[in-house]
Amino acid sequence: MRPYESIRNFSIIAHIDHGKSTLADRILLETGAISEREFKEQLLDDMDIERERGITIKSSAVTVAYTKEGTEYSMNLIDTPGHVDFSAEVVKSLRACEGCILLVDAAQGVEAQTVANMYHAMELDLKIIPVINKIDLPTARIGEVEEEITNMLGCEKEEILQVSAKSGQGVCEVLDAIIDRIPPPSVEDIGYARGFVFDSFYDEYRGVILFVRMFNGKLARGKGYLVKGQREFDVVETGKFRPVMKAEGSLSGGDVGYAVTNIKSLQDIEMGDTLAAGKTDSMLPLEGFTELKPMVFCTLLPSDYQDFEPLRQSLERLSLNDSSFTYEPESLGNLGQGFRCGFLGLLHLDIIQERLEREYSISLVKTAPSVDYRLVLTNDTTQKISRPSDMPDRTKYMDILEPFVKLSVICPSEHIGLVMEFTLGKQGGYLSTEYLTPQRVLLMFEIPLSEIIFDYYNKLKNCTRGYGTMDYEVLEYRPNDLVKLDILVNGSIVDPFAVIVNRKKAARIGRKILLALQKNIPRHLFKVPLQAAVGGKIIAREDIQPLRKNVTAKCYGGDITRKRKLLEKQKEGKKKMKSIGQVEVPQEAFLSILEATTGDI
Repeated sequence: MRPYESIRNFSIIAHIDHGKSTLADRILLETGAISEREFKEQLLDDMDIERERGITIKSSAVTVAYTKEGTEYSMNLIDTPGHVDFSAEVVKSLRACEGCILLVDAAQGVEAQTVANMYHAMELDLKIIPVINKIDLPTARIGEVEEEITNMLGCEKEEILQVSAKSGQGVCEVLDAIIDRIPPPSVEDIGYARGFVFDSFYDEYRGVILFVRMFNGKLARGKGYLVKGQREFDVVETGKFRPVMKAEGSLSGGDVGYAVTNIKSLQDIEMGDTLAAGKTDSMLPLEGFTELKPMVFCTLLPSDYQDFEPLRQSLERLSLNDSSFTYEPESLGNLGQGFRCGFLGLLHLDIIQERLEREYSISLVKTAPSVDYRLVLTNDTTQKISRPSDMPDRTKYMDILEPFVKLSVICPSEHIGLVMEFTLGKQGGYLSTEYLTPQRVLLMFEIPLSEIIFDYYNKLKNCTRGYGTMDYEVLEYRPNDLVKLDILVNGSIVDPFAVIVNRKKAARIGRKILLALQKNIPRHLFKVPLQAAVGGKIIAREDIQPLRKNVTAKCYGGDITRKRKLLEKQKEGKKKMKSIGQVEVPQEAFLSILEATTGDI
């Protein structure tokens, strides 16, 4: 047997909270990679937030040894996240494998991310091993879940394995199936070493450490070269994760391991690049993973202006180990200085904010999340914008494009009507219906990303009594009837209040913002008009009534003309005051519009 024929490279894919990390822990324990004393839950999730929330954020790799019928096999497990925001992490991990375990909760059944991950694996032509987890739960419905899997995957019931990752029941059968069903890597001698970079992280003492799956040749200490990035560097050390980093002399074709480099910035690394042992003119790059692009944007500001510099330093440190996260300085008037940040999704945003507040002790304020848009200019060029204030004059562009997504919703069949009505009311376009079983259905829609990034998931859970799940895949940018909604305070446009909305919703959202401002801007000695405008046309108005001194209090009877004279004098004074007065807008007013716009844009 050739060395690479005893290698098995696989991932575990599942919907969030279906027990993927628990099964990975149990595999480490069963194969002896860790002892009972070293064992702890979510061993491969090394961030506190991952453990507390019970989710996987970053993919990780580990090499274990397993003996079957007297032959020792080297098994490389590449763990993957389960949440839709990190689906790109799943795809790049699957590219480094020949097979995967499709894990399904025995109580929850097939869910939206399960289907999405299955399609990713099928597109890459991976061998899929279906496994039902949590079979020892009192609420387990194994027969129904088997039917859902066979309908979705087109396999026989006999191919589906049953395990309890918590207790270890059935895990050895899964390990045997990995060896029997997943093929060994295909390794060809092409004259040079070539590997796939599927992840990386920055160590401040050692530099950038690359996670690599070798396809051809041998990588050892010496010169390295990134084909797409066209960058030469030194490979200081190679090794494998067992599960901690353990140095080895080299990595050969089929191996999964790490390479310590002298590169000092993650920005110099593109995920999916081809790593070679030195530069070769005839080298062909491997088909890799496309660059991760932020899809949701918001501005993070320190609650205390003195924390601006610590916030900048904290964002810089976080970006070292998260190349999908972007930031740039931004000024928001009365709110002060902050940073416009780009995220993969709302969970990604929430995690970054929590890490900043927890690890760096910075109290933050965030603006309403938004998506990025594309403007088709009159000179036939395209301009990217992620904030309304960047929009040029209406005469300079012909159309606005926004990202559309393919939305998958799995719910009980009894709730189809509510889900359809709710989704189509958010500019969703119906695509198809597929029954997984008579009781559960998969609905497909096309919908603007801006319509689902706020509260779509919460409302989906409400209208399906908690049984609905969703997943989405970005399709393309399409034209939509969008306008910039300006907010005027005392006749002056306030840029931080501007939002990009659908034209049909502009009046309703504008009035909602004005009512929120009316409650939070203090009264002045003159009337303060609040207006919402689209293209210079006022579409909504509310007024903040002035504080008024009772100038007629000293009049105890007498001719009414005396009171009128005093009131007219007061009125003229207020006109003069308004013409030279300035309206102070407190920070609370800026924050109040976040609640007003959330769920409506």
